[in-house]
Amino acid sequence: MNESPVFTVRKGTSVDVPFVFNLIKELALYEKAPHEVTVTLEELVADGFGSNPIYGLFVAEQEGLIVGIAVYYEKYSTWKGRSLFLEDIIVTESKRGNGIGHALFQAVIGVAKERNSARMEWQVLDWNEPAINFYKKYNANLDSEWLNGKLIREQIQEFK
Repeated sequence: MNESPVFTVRKGTSVDVPFVFNLIKELALYEKAPHEVTVTLEELVADGFGSNPIYGLFVAEQEGLIVGIAVYYEKYSTWKGRSLFLEDIIVTESKRGNGIGHALFQAVIGVAKERNSARMEWQVLDWNEPAINFYKKYNANLDSEWLNGKLIREQIQEFK
């Protein structure tokens, strides 16, 4: 583990969104898909902190800087009921290995526990060995049985 100053984890606020956006772009670069980030700062603020928030946010702060985030939202399983989906944990590259991801993951688990969620789910890319190993530390079920399906905005808009 690297020697690093203490960090804190707290609920995110709308003021944090520009820093959150930078971390989102950093993750997209890491995943070799910077062109895929199409969400705007305005959308992130409205969707997370508007009159009907659709995602929750934790931030990890160190020396006044946001060095990590966890984004999550509620989903529903017809078989299991209320569930929580962890969209992303992002820790800036220079701060990885210091327990920040662990603390963010624990914070989201806390929300799932508080809400009595039937399960907490997330996705991890099959080539992202550091992330896979991170989740294996929790004895998490990494399911290779299910395939991800999606329609992108253009497909949705073209649907008749």
